[in-house]
Amino acid sequence: MTRRERLTTYAVVVPFAIFLAFPFYFALVTMFKTNLDLGDVQHSTTEHVRFLFEDTNYPRWLWNTLLVGAAVVGITLLLAMPAGYALARLAGGWGQSAGVAIFLVYLVPPTLLFLPLSRLITQLGLKDSLWALILIYPSFTVPFATWLLMGFFKTIPQELEDAALIDGASRLRAFALIVLPISVPGILTVVIFAFSLCVNEFIYAFTFISSSEQRTVSSGVPNDLIRGDVFFWQSLMAAVLIPTIPLALLYNAFLDRFIKGFTGGAFR
Repeated sequence: MTRRERLTTYAVVVPFAIFLAFPFYFALVTMFKTNLDLGDVQHSTTEHVRFLFEDTNYPRWLWNTLLVGAAVVGITLLLAMPAGYALARLAGGWGQSAGVAIFLVYLVPPTLLFLPLSRLITQLGLKDSLWALILIYPSFTVPFATWLLMGFFKTIPQELEDAALIDGASRLRAFALIVLPISVPGILTVVIFAFSLCVNEFIYAFTFISSSEQRTVSSGVPNDLIRGDVFFWQSLMAAVLIPTIPLALLYNAFLDRFIKGFTGGAFR
């Protein structure tokens, strides 16, 4: 890369990075300030963070979010991996069309579904239970994950599986020993996508959960930290920033594999 190209790259990337990082910086600074000291860089306090962890159900919301996210990720992988593999390898000519049809299910707006789903949750007796979210979230993580993994499985040479089958391995064994290790970027993409969705999703978490103790972060923060026209701004900033940090680190740690997982089947 020439000096001119490097300067052009920095000229584009640095302002963009500053623009994206400013909300995180603002949240970090605000969470340690009192209302009177927001413009004073010399004074800070941990009172709002203490209030968040000692006087609210925020630790419980974090635990609930982690629990729901782990369960949804497990269910998504359990259903999407064999479905994506079957559509990529065993479905024949109609596999691509079926994959697109499954993906279209993911595009249905949640605002059109939460009313009938709310009726279903009530009839199942899961109202105000984390099981409601664990049951509903895979309905839109599985279609996307199936479509994504189907495209990724198509990039894996089928000759590798054929060689294993000739050597006496079953289809399931070939899938477990040959396909899955090569598919780690696609699987990591599904894990990050599904878990991020569980952290960010609001409509279902707000509709199906009413008690504060059962809420996740996405519904608990706006419900308990905004009371009428009173906004606990410092605690709100802390509550948003804390779960953002591990997600950002997760994305950064697996960025290359994440991009590879999303683009793996793009040119097939």
